[in-house]
Amino acid sequence: MEVEVKLRLPDSAAHRSVLSLLSPFHRCTLRQHNSFFDGASAELSSRRAVLRLRFYDDDAKCVVSLKAKALLVDGVIRVEEDEEEMDPIAGRQCVADPSRLCGVESRIMARVRDEFGIGEGGFVFLGGFGNVRSVYDWRGLKLEVDETMFDFGTCYEIECESEEPEKAKETIEGFLKENGIEYSYSEASKFAIFRSGKLPL
Repeated sequence: MEVEVKLRLPDSAAHRSVLSLLSPFHRCTLRQHNSFFDGASAELSSRRAVLRLRFYDDDAKCVVSLKAKALLVDGVIRVEEDEEEMDPIAGRQCVADPSRLCGVESRIMARVRDEFGIGEGGFVFLGGFGNVRSVYDWRGLKLEVDETMFDFGTCYEIECESEEPEKAKETIEGFLKENGIEYSYSEASKFAIFRSGKLPL
C-alpha cells in the first residue's frame, strides 16, 4: 500500500515560489511521461485498477506499474501499487502496439493477465501525459513537486510518500502557510484528472 500526501498548488506562480524556497534542498529533476492501458473490455477499470508505463528522461528508464483501489481523502491518497522496471524500447513498442503487452514477460504483466483475466481483445492504450518532477530532501521528508502537462492544461502539485501522512501533511502545510503560498487538498489523482478531460476547479 502506497500512502502519499497530495497538495494542489493553484498556479504556476505558486509552483515557482515553492521551487525557489526549496532550491537548497534540491536532489534531482525527473522528466516523466506516463502511458496508461486497460483491457479491451475494461477488465482493469471496472475493478478500479490501471496499468501504467512511466518513461523517464527520454527513455533512460521505464517502469511498469499496476495501481488499484485508490482512495483520496483530505489530501492523503492510499493506493495498492506494484511496480517493476522494464526495457524502455519494449515499453515504447507496447505504446505503439498495445497487443505486445500480452507477450511481455514480467511479474506484473503475469499478474494483470491472471488476476484480471484480460480476454482475447487484449489491451487498449488510453493515452497519457507528461510530468516534470522536482525532488527535494527536506526536513526528513522526500518532497516531489510536480508540473503535470495534460492536453487540456497544466496542474501543479506537491506529493510526499510517508508512513506518517498526517504528520507530514501538517509539516508541509505549515511551510506553505509561513510563506504565504496558497494550496488546497488534491481531490483527484492525476489519472482521474486525465480521464475527466478537464482541470479541477
